[in-house]
Amino acid sequence: MTWTSRRRRPTDAAPLFVAAASAYGANVALGTAVAARVIDTRNFRWVHHALYIATCVTTGLAVSAAVWARPRRASRRAALALLPAAAPLAAIPYLGTHSRRHPLVAVVAAPFIVAGVVCARVPSADRK
Repeated sequence: MTWTSRRRRPTDAAPLFVAAASAYGANVALGTAVAARVIDTRNFRWVHHALYIATCVTTGLAVSAAVWARPRRASRRAALALLPAAAPLAAIPYLGTHSRRHPLVAVVAAPFIVAGVVCARVPSADRK
């Protein structure tokens, strides 16, 4: 493996970024289905909460890739792209669930989660 090929590989933390995006996607899908009254979660409301916790934990683990994952530059770039998602994820529990703010703030995290996945999965290009 040459220096160039090492530098062009995706970060080894990419599965964490994909896991965070998957947990977020599942949570959004469930929340949307409940809001559209396709699914009634009165008897198992804990599933949405468990998905939220899974989203927060996997997002935190993916952001920690900035410290330990290789290649270092790609990992840091992916972690920095994902980091702003922490603010809306942290705000969601304090917004109430029956207002328009809850889904709007939840959607604010989406571009950062997607950017983190893209940066973690797409090999970094040489910058000269």
